Amino acid sequence: MDARAQHRILIVDDIEENLKVLTETLIEEGFYPLQAKNGERAIQIAKKAQPDLILLDIKMPDMDGFETIAVLKSDPETAEIPVIFISALNQIEDKVKGFRAGAVDYVSKPFQKEEVIARVGTHLKLRSAQQAVEAEREKSERLLLSILPASVAGELKNTGKSAPQFFSDVTILFSDLVDFTEQTVKLAPETLISELNDLFSGFDRIMAEHGCERIKTIGDAYFAACGIPEPKSGHALSMVHAALAMSDFLAERNRKSPIRWEMRIGIHSGCAVAGIVGTKKYIYDVFGDTVNTASRLECASLPGRINISGETAALLGGAIPLENRGEIGAKGKGPIPMYFVAENYRPE
Repeated sequence: MDARAQHRILIVDDIEENLKVLTETLIEEGFYPLQAKNGERAIQIAKKAQPDLILLDIKMPDMDGFETIAVLKSDPETAEIPVIFISALNQIEDKVKGFRAGAVDYVSKPFQKEEVIARVGTHLKLRSAQQAVEAEREKSERLLLSILPASVAGELKNTGKSAPQFFSDVTILFSDLVDFTEQTVKLAPETLISELNDLFSGFDRIMAEHGCERIKTIGDAYFAACGIPEPKSGHALSMVHAALAMSDFLAERNRKSPIRWEMRIGIHSGCAVAGIVGTKKYIYDVFGDTVNTASRLECASLPGRINISGETAALLGGAIPLENRGEIGAKGKGPIPMYFVAENYRPE
């Protein structure tokens, strides 16, 4: 099929002969014409059919072309449809008024068929190019949002840079899959990547639901924060609830999947610094002793358990039942007060 047959052109003119000539001309060139004999009908068709371009007469009863284009441009559903005026009003002031109203072109009556087709073709190509650029822009924005928090991506897009920030009160989570190295030997590469993709996609959804932010994954480790990049009250409680949802997600998945995983989780609260690392390949990262301690808490956890620090426990204020593990030694940190979230606890 000719690509032109996919383009819908709305012709708006109260004179039957003009509609007939333009319709026949467009059909001959492979376009799909639509007709309207007044402004009100043109607006209805434009909203419903979303034509690729509108050929609009100016001198029409009730609602003239200038009034019609004003309504079209004020409605987000039709504002981007290019409009070409075709009118017997051919004074320079009429043309200027037409362009100021939002028209992309102006053809004087009596018109030549060849000129109309040439202008229609030119503006359809321009619109296609604009749509392609917009699609690429949206694709780039989605990619940016997949690797950076929304507020950081917005700052980077608007200013070209993002300053590092100090956060005095955040909660950090690390999770790790038990016996992951052994599984890498048993599973085919594509199966292993598919498993991680499914797990991490589920964790990402959970973090978003609880107002937390995935920072990055490191192999089978999942690193998330709450209170970054936007401060959040109750960050410790939100993160523990997210951790419980992660555990439930994994348990439910294990009931249905032939490949079963176990996971350790560690959580710690404190201060941290966050910012973009790199200039060509952006990475939003979080640094500080709080991050290191959360990692140590994960290492000191047990399969299927959520291990939290004394600092996180204090912030919970008794809102969640805990099992006091006492002080447990952590590499490079010495003894750390640790608590398990009660194994059977789930928020109501």
